[in-house]
Formats: sequence, structure tokens, C-alpha cells
Amino acid sequence: MPVLHPRQSDIVERARQEGRVEVDSLAKSFDVSPQTIRKDLNDLCAMSLLQRIHGGAIYPSTVSNIAYLSRRSMASDAKQAIARKAASLINDETSIILNIGTTTEQVAQALKRHNDLMVITNNLNVANILADASGVNLTIAGGTLRKSDGGIVGATAMDMFRQFKVDFAVIGVSAIDEDGALLDFDHREVQVTKTILAQARTTILVADAMKFSRRAPALVATLAELDVFVTDLMPPQNIVDLCDANDVELYVTSEGSPDPVKRN
Repeated sequence: MPVLHPRQSDIVERARQEGRVEVDSLAKSFDVSPQTIRKDLNDLCAMSLLQRIHGGAIYPSTVSNIAYLSRRSMASDAKQAIARKAASLINDETSIILNIGTTTEQVAQALKRHNDLMVITNNLNVANILADASGVNLTIAGGTLRKSDGGIVGATAMDMFRQFKVDFAVIGVSAIDEDGALLDFDHREVQVTKTILAQARTTILVADAMKFSRRAPALVATLAELDVFVTDLMPPQNIVDLCDANDVELYVTSEGSPDPVKRN
């Protein structure tokens, strides 16, 4: 283990607990300049203790996911913007599956004012969000409850999803590789998500730009297999080219970016 300055040790521990740290808040917390914090973060990233992102750094995670409460607070404004755009693509009087994930939970929130929706989910947080939505007919998949985040996984959930053919599936993932591979951590969740994608006429990925800086071991699908990708910042050029080549509609929600960026 490298020898760290006490402030650097505190930064790593904060990143471990919260999933993400930001330059401005760290500078204020430690009463140092942003330049000093940027140097700390660069040093920590050079030691592979953190991964640098715009405005800060994240705790690296390749075999286990960041705690649910930390993920829910990360990039929350971006997730809400992504969710609003995704919800705008979904018509009333349609059927939809929402899978596990903090961004899909934001999509559920954005769908509350839709009418005559049939929503099927394996996400208890989505179910709680939509429980009082008058225009939503809600079905919850059975299976094994993952207590860490309210996700329902396992063969029973897969069997239930196979009983439906829906208009839309909206999924989130934990990481997006540079070749467009969509990745997650729990093999059981991955198998359920694959089933969800197979049962939908239109598939929508909702994922913020931080997913490009993360790694996960289990393959869900490739971006080329999906119909729509909604994100908050313009993706790397190879991802844009991948969307072009495979008729994937790309929507970017950040201010100053084309909306939609549609290439097909």
C-alpha cells in the first residue's frame, strides 16, 4: 500500500464510503485550494486508488458495486434529465418493463403522470414510486430479493418476464466499455436483464456519462443490440460511431448538446 498524506487517506476513505468525491467540496472541506485537491486526486489515480472523472474522482469498483445509497446520490441531476427524456419517448396506453437501477427509478418518477400504462418491474423502489400513480397498472416480478437495493433476481423473475411482450424496456447498467459492451456486477441480475430485453419491441438504455469510467465483469448486451440510448453528455466518438452504424438513436440531455442526436 503506498504511503499517503493524511488528507489523501481521508479522500480515499470518503470516496470508498460515498462512491464519488468532487474537487470543490473537498477543497472546502479541507480548507485548501482546488489545485491542491486536483494534485491529490491525480496522485491517487496514478496509484490506482481512485478513478478520475470530470470534476472529481470515483472509487474504483470492478467486482462489486458501489453501495445503493451512494449510487442514488451520484449524478442525480443528470439522471433526472435522462429520465425525463426517456419518459418523453414513451406514449400513453403502452406497456413497459423497468429493471433494477437508480436511473430507471428516476424514469419511474417521470412516468407518474402518464395514462393507461402497464408497468412490470423487478425493482421494489420503482414499485414504491408508482404505487400511487393513478394512470399506471403495476405488476411486480417475483423472485429472490436483493436487500442491498430492492432488486428482485433469479429464475422466478425470468420466468415471469417471459410471459409478456411489451412495447418498451428501459434498462440501466453499471458500466459501458469502450467497445459498447454493457456490463453489470451480479450475474443473476444480468440474466434477468437479458430476458427483459428479449421481451421488448423497443429497448432503451438510460445511463449517465460516469458509466464510461467504470468497469464491471458481467456482460448484459452490446449497445449495438439496443434501439435507443439516452445519456447526459456526448459519449466518446467511438460510441457515437457505433450508434451510427447500428441505427441506435442517441439522445444527449446536457445543455449545449444536440437533443436529440439521432443518427440512423
